Amino acid sequence: MTSTQGPSGAAHERGVDAPPAVRERTAGFVLLVGLLTLLPAVTTDMYLPSLPEVAADLGTTEAAAQFTITGMLVGGALGQLIVGPLSDRLGRRLPVLVGVGLHVVISLLCVVAQSIEQLATLRVLQGLVSSGATVVAMAVIRDRFVGAEAARLMSRLMLVIAVAPLLAPTVGSVVAAQWGWRAVFVALAVLAAALVVVMALFLPETLPPERRVAHGLRTSLHGYVDLLRDRRFLALAVVPGLGMAMIMSYVAGSPFVLRQEYGLTAQQFALVFAIGGTSMVTGSQVNAALVRRTGPTRLLRLGIPVTAVLAAGLVAVAATHAGGVAGLVGALWLTTAMLGFVMSNASALAMTRRGERAGTAAATIGFLQAGLAGTVSPLVGVLGGDAVAMTGVMLGSILVAFVVVGLGTPAYRRGGWLRMGE
Repeated sequence: MTSTQGPSGAAHERGVDAPPAVRERTAGFVLLVGLLTLLPAVTTDMYLPSLPEVAADLGTTEAAAQFTITGMLVGGALGQLIVGPLSDRLGRRLPVLVGVGLHVVISLLCVVAQSIEQLATLRVLQGLVSSGATVVAMAVIRDRFVGAEAARLMSRLMLVIAVAPLLAPTVGSVVAAQWGWRAVFVALAVLAAALVVVMALFLPETLPPERRVAHGLRTSLHGYVDLLRDRRFLALAVVPGLGMAMIMSYVAGSPFVLRQEYGLTAQQFALVFAIGGTSMVTGSQVNAALVRRTGPTRLLRLGIPVTAVLAAGLVAVAATHAGGVAGLVGALWLTTAMLGFVMSNASALAMTRRGERAGTAAATIGFLQAGLAGTVSPLVGVLGGDAVAMTGVMLGSILVAFVVVGLGTPAYRRGGWLRMGE
């Protein structure tokens, strides 16, 4: 494995011991990137508890209010496809500063929205402009790191991705209870404004002009076509999307499974959901501790089948109700914890292959995550919405990931990690 650039040096980027000053710079870099990933997650989750109040205040249906969540996810998926090539052309800082700055404006417009149509449109735009934060977060890691070190840093980012859904709804409910649902968007505007200042002052430009790609629609489209022709990249890029499909199947199905099928109260469900959120944090941090010595490919090829075995056990627990709610929650915790060995390593290996178009590659991975999660998770309801449906969709997702990696990469062949770019 070779380094691409950066003041840290090749030894650091290969993941070997680094001087304390280098470690401190890396910690600050990870903090900045973590703040970028925070914005889209908080913008989605902080608003969730306010949906009933939004429907009542704007005189609309619950389904229409829920579209203000779906609309943001759709905008985010499409926005990544736009911002990715732009960041390869213009550098990383400008798309972030413009996107987060527009997020401030749109958040304030949401405060004064007078109809559900206005709010839904603004939420789509909000997802579109905030998508640059996610794309650039992955791209700047690839600009500086590859292989095991990139996988380790992406695992650290899972702290933010996993913790945000636990804390943001609580903060949002407190804000809305005190000042109403519109105040949530004031808080989001303040957060985005603070991020603009922090990124303007501290985010380095990791893509120098000499490494940027040519401008133009044809060039951007060619970049995506080139990625789609890379079978190994595409196989690795699909895996995080299938992992996200597992997570969203759990998120979508768990309120009905745990409250209706297992009889938990709202408070008990909130506690169980919070406990479940610690699984991805734990798994990803264990992966971060191991990946330097073991390598992302070997952890990935171990993580996928182990997750599949645990998911099969999870289906059995759901079908038999073995152990009651404790048995189901324990099996869910173990299964989702193993995703910490799957999603970060697959993303890092995919990004390592396409360093010359890191923004476009990150956009492709992000789009597949949103697209697959949005397509697969509704199957839980289609199949009945019970525990077996929820866990069955989770099992099916990881089995597809196993087949895709087996057919699309050499990971499961003898010495496969040597041919995976580590």
